[in-house]
Amino acid sequence: MATKTDGYQCTECGWTSVRWVGRCGECQTWGSVAERGAPKLESVSASVPAHAAVPIGEVDIQAAQRTLTGIGELDRVLGGGLVPGAVVLLAGEPGVGKSTLLLEVAARWAQAGQTTLYVSGEESAAQVRLRAERTHAVADKLYLAAETDLGTVLGHIEQTAPSLLVVDSVQTIGTAEADGSPGGVTQVREVTGALVRVAKRRGMAVIIVGHVTKDGQVAGPRFLEHLVDVVLSFEGDRHSGFRMVRANKNRFGPADEVGCFEMGEHGIVEVPDPSGLFTSRHEEPAPGTCVTVTREGSRCMLAEVQSLVASVAADTPPRRVTHGVDGSRVAMILAVLQRRANFGLSRHDVYVSTVGGARILDPAADLALAIAIASAGLDEGCHRKVIALGEIGLAGDLRRVPGLEQRVGEAARLGFELALVPAGNRDPNNRLPRMHGLKVVEVATVAEALGALGLRRSRSSATRASVTEAEYPPA
Repeated sequence: MATKTDGYQCTECGWTSVRWVGRCGECQTWGSVAERGAPKLESVSASVPAHAAVPIGEVDIQAAQRTLTGIGELDRVLGGGLVPGAVVLLAGEPGVGKSTLLLEVAARWAQAGQTTLYVSGEESAAQVRLRAERTHAVADKLYLAAETDLGTVLGHIEQTAPSLLVVDSVQTIGTAEADGSPGGVTQVREVTGALVRVAKRRGMAVIIVGHVTKDGQVAGPRFLEHLVDVVLSFEGDRHSGFRMVRANKNRFGPADEVGCFEMGEHGIVEVPDPSGLFTSRHEEPAPGTCVTVTREGSRCMLAEVQSLVASVAADTPPRRVTHGVDGSRVAMILAVLQRRANFGLSRHDVYVSTVGGARILDPAADLALAIAIASAGLDEGCHRKVIALGEIGLAGDLRRVPGLEQRVGEAARLGFELALVPAGNRDPNNRLPRMHGLKVVEVATVAEALGALGLRRSRSSATRASVTEAEYPPA
């Protein structure tokens, strides 16, 4: 039966409500609404702890040793595997492949000899088995349960004693001890809290599937992300088989790593070297294209930016259409090109897109965006083996790029011949590699970068920017 409450009250202004809300309706303060009649801090008496506190140096670190999931790309994102007792939240859009990925994780875990419990609140056990047959994810120690009641799920945990629990999804599980319907704020909070408590008590790793809103945010209260240990987002384009798992929060490892996968007919497979997926092959230099190297955690990946510039009528406002890049960032680069490089496109439509459905958030791709737009405006292709790295400032200058040595090394490994980098970016103790014929050219401004590639509005009258090639000894 649901417990009776005296309502909820804001601790800041005294505003009352019959149900819990995350934000006060009167003073608009977040997290200040609490249950009325709840015990105050002054009335709570001290109790004898079940386990005495010990010095941190005497804590047994073996109890938190990671276990590999069997999927290298996911282990990379998790920081080396799953920690016993860790609770992981995996969120993504419908149809992106969350259930397929976690069924593969559960099967690999069970094939390694460890008991796994897969709880599905959205499909029947037969439907999950059908998908497992298609993706070859059948294992003897993989147990399936189709349940939507929290008490029944906890009973399955007591019976099977798994070392890994997968719940698909938290929005479908409910309990009669909390108000609201499954998927509501109160239900999600109570269900997640119960799973976290049982995970810590039993030392059992838990992976929870979460839904997302239309804005791509994790559905449910923000408290949900604070409660779990790891928050992963599963991203991908519906029209492309490429998928990326990105860590947004990780208490046990780096929170900026990504894992790359590809969805196929027989399930999901890892992509350990995704650089070639975001570039296209051109037999001849193509106008409006440029390649950059983005950095996701410790991984460097090549990404190609494409642009198209078309003139418009005098009475038609120009359009700015972007896909895979930030539209406001492109607008800023267009303004810098006009004011600092004498390259105005105010009477032209500008379209900017990435190859392979990549989503570029790295500011180091600014120079590649500027070169692609300028190349499209002149309808002239630059060298097809050129990469461009640099963040553009409002003064037209190029700012430092973190991890430049790793980025240039990745470009050299893939056969590029010329790299445009910001001037003064190199570390005296870390010299950029010069291998496989790659040349590194330092440029201080956007105008110098365009001049180095011959991308000028009026070549006859414009003075070619002086660009000095940085000579580096072999690494």
